[in-house]
Formats: sequence, C-alpha cells, structure tokens
Amino acid sequence: MPDLHARMASLAGDLTAAVVARCSAEVPFYGALPRQTLDGEVTRSIVAVHGLLLRGLRDEGAMGPGDLTRLIEWSARRAEERVPLEAVIAAYLIGADVWWQALTEVAEPGELAGAGASLLACLRAAMPAVVLAHLHAQEDIHSEDKRIRRALLTALLAGRPYEEPAEAARVVVAGEHEVVAFAFASNPPARLVQSSLDAHTGIPVLMDHVAGIALLPGGSDLPGLVARLAEEVGGPVLAAAAPAAGPAAIPAAAEEAGRVLELVQRLGRPPGFYRLDDVLLEYQLARPGDGLVRLAAKLDPLEEHPYLLETLRVFVDRGYNRRQTALELCIHRNTLDYRLHRVRALTGLDLAVPAEARLLQAALISRDLA
Repeated sequence: MPDLHARMASLAGDLTAAVVARCSAEVPFYGALPRQTLDGEVTRSIVAVHGLLLRGLRDEGAMGPGDLTRLIEWSARRAEERVPLEAVIAAYLIGADVWWQALTEVAEPGELAGAGASLLACLRAAMPAVVLAHLHAQEDIHSEDKRIRRALLTALLAGRPYEEPAEAARVVVAGEHEVVAFAFASNPPARLVQSSLDAHTGIPVLMDHVAGIALLPGGSDLPGLVARLAEEVGGPVLAAAAPAAGPAAIPAAAEEAGRVLELVQRLGRPPGFYRLDDVLLEYQLARPGDGLVRLAAKLDPLEEHPYLLETLRVFVDRGYNRRQTALELCIHRNTLDYRLHRVRALTGLDLAVPAEARLLQAALISRDLA
C-alpha cells in the first residue's frame, strides 16, 4: 500500500502531536511530566513507533525480529525510568486509536481492510513483547532496589556510613525513627508484611524480614500498626519498639527493641505492642547475677503448693485486689484469705507490708525469667 504509506507519512507530525496531547490529558503519569520531557523523549518514542507502523503499510507485513528487538529495548528503558506498565500500555492504545482514526480519514475503501489488518498485526506482535520486556526489567530493578535497601538498613543498624546506599535507594534517613522488632506466631509471607507496613506508613519501609527488624518514621501509630498486622497476617503479633532521634541512635534503639521483645517472650506476655517502660522492672531484674537467683528462691517454699503460687500470681497481677482475684480463681474470699495467709507463713513475707509485697512481685518475675 505505497500510496497509503505516503499519505500517512505526510501526517506523521500531526499524529505524533495528537498522541502526545492525549497521553498528557488522559494518562496521569504523562500528565505529570514536564513539557520538555513530553516534547523530547516521549515524542521521540512515538515517532519511532509510527515509523514501524508506516513500514507495515509499505511492506505489508508484520514486524520483523529487528523491530521487536528495538521495541524490547525501548520498553526496558521505560521500565528503568520508572514508567508504570499501565501508562506504557495506555500510550500504545492511544497511539493505535489515533492511527486508526487517521486511516479511516485518508484510506480508500479498498485499502482500509489491509491497513486495519496491518495495525492489528503490529499490535499482536508488539504488545506481548512490550509487556514481557517491561516486567523483566521491573523484576531486575526490584531486585536491585531490595539489595540496596537491605544494604542501607544493615549500615544503619550497624552504625556504619549509610549516605551512599541512602542516596542510591532514594531514601531520606535524617530525623526521628522508631526501630521495631517483630515476632509472628505464624510465618507470614514477607511480601504481605512489607505491604502492610508500607500501606500503614504511606512510604516504603526498610525491613529485614529475616531478623524481624523494621525502621519506621517517628510518630507512627505503632499500636495501631501491630493490631492491623495481626489482622492481615491472620495470627498474633508481638512487637517491641525503641525511638531513635537520628541515624546515629538507630543501633542502640535496635538493641533495646530486641531486648524488650526477647524479655516479653520469656515472660510469656500476651501479643501486642511493648516499649521499655512497659517492662522496666522486669528489664532491670533480667540482668544476670546472684540477685536474680536469690529473688527467685524466695518462692521455693511454694514449689510443692502450685495452687498457692497461682493464687499469689493472680493476686499480684490484679493489683492486690481481693475481689477480682477471688472472681478469677472462682473461690470464696475466705478461701483467698486462707491461701494468702499460707503464702505468708511459708515464705515469711507479708503481702500486707508494701516492701514485702514488692519483694514477692519481684520474686515472681525473677522466677519467670529464671
């Protein structure tokens, strides 16, 4: 169809301008681009595709291997430039629509069927190659991004220079952060956890999914995040956090969060969110030494009376409230008083004396830690 080729070639400039205008108006990604980019790289890409469509009219054949190679190279470049795949597909379809409208205006009745077949042949050959090339390039980019982000988090947690990986990852690390240590009852997919963190904070979160350590922005609603995570992963989540005023404080915050998480796990605390202040006494008691052993030994006389040990624990957990303790244990108040008297007789410590009550509470914690 050499005559039709010549007629469409004469419209090339107008068609390119029409495609650029529609892409800018109809596709948000292109609408956000600066004018010089639309007039530069975007226009050049459209001119190149129009060249392939013109060759299809002239040669009356589908794209050859060389043409597909060029399309694949262009698509990979677009992916490297972070152009979304949906924007690329939309641009191709807009271009095909503009091309077809022009064909219907300039083609003779006998030429239209062949021209339409040529356009469809080009689309059938081009679209799968474009999509595949774009996806492969995105996978490579995603893998490289993950590697860089892992390197950045590793540097921050270790207190090493982080400026170079931060620049490569396009991540701003100045300012306040929360270092959060997670423990999951189940083994949720890393992608699910990452997606939940990103959605909750509104930014890509740095996380080491093997170590269970994440770096979140300061001011994040961490109790809400933990509750949301538990819903989305379908199982209990235990988390501990420590604030970091800046990058230099991240290693110490990570160590604190890890210790708090380990402590609440050892104590058998329920799932949820914890900070050091929530377990401050327990944290201090957890320091190894003779004192911890001697505190735990205060309850040795109750070893053969597990019901007394349970009564003491519930009584302390309920803030020394006799009514709540009796209700939870399903016993009469007189029975509770008898048991507490037995605790005093066996241990020599009186719960009615504040200092001795604190000592018994510390002994319970020490026993759990031991």
